[in-house]
Amino acid sequence: MRTLRRYRIFLFTLPAILVIGAFFVYPILLSLRLSFTDFTGVGIANDVGWKNYERIFTRSRYLDAFTTTILFTVIVVVVQTALGLFFAALLHRLPAVRNLCRAALFTPAMMSFVIVGYVWQFIYSPFNGGLNSALAAIGLESLQHNWIGDPNTALIAVAFAHIWMFTGYTTAIFLAGYAAIPSDLEEASTLEGARSWQRFRHIEVPLLAPSFTINIMLSTIGTLKTFELPFIMTRGGPDGATRTLSLHIIDSLFGKYKFGFASALSIIMLILVVLVAYVQNRYLRSREDIT
Repeated sequence: MRTLRRYRIFLFTLPAILVIGAFFVYPILLSLRLSFTDFTGVGIANDVGWKNYERIFTRSRYLDAFTTTILFTVIVVVVQTALGLFFAALLHRLPAVRNLCRAALFTPAMMSFVIVGYVWQFIYSPFNGGLNSALAAIGLESLQHNWIGDPNTALIAVAFAHIWMFTGYTTAIFLAGYAAIPSDLEEASTLEGARSWQRFRHIEVPLLAPSFTINIMLSTIGTLKTFELPFIMTRGGPDGATRTLSLHIIDSLFGKYKFGFASALSIIMLILVVLVAYVQNRYLRSREDIT
């Protein structure tokens, strides 16, 4: 009986195993194999050993792209998580408009990256763009700027567009965490005289630890591998200020047809994402145990 049950379980999981093997494991193994070659998409793939990886770690452009990717991720994750928590805490205290505002905040996350990229590209335009026009309308012409044309502000401008797009998604996850907080616990703290800030700091934030874990993990993994908004809004410019590892992979693969080198970059990105996700998961899970 036990053997038959295990056999049935195996049959039920076999389709998922085949899909994961065909569309996840096999491409990774193939990329790993190609990363040690000079394959260009056609012809023979000649072995070059560690040459592709040596090039990655000895050329400043790729090290700069690594730094840009990490900085972009830090900005997005920190600000997006903070804003999501702020809006969730606010909507939790305003049940009358919670559903309406939640739908409004979540709408940008359902939009296409292409649409969002072009919309924000227009907003940041130095010629009659929405942001500069708004600054001029309120008498702040001195603050007008070429937001995505200046290397000092381009990365922050693209990061803000990404934050705008996914803050509602983060808010929804925090609101789900709020729904899991026992109402009698909040009522008891109110009767004890705890103010709103005290309840937020000492009760809500600790009990929202699982929501923090989910939000930070998802936003970190998604941001590390993102390329849509930097590609659409700036093409990695100006002067490489928004050129992430993902853009280098796309450019090497479809622009220069260096399949071997692009595979090496992909393996480096995979290792980076796995390591960051593992460290974050261990730390955040330990914080859940503490609370």
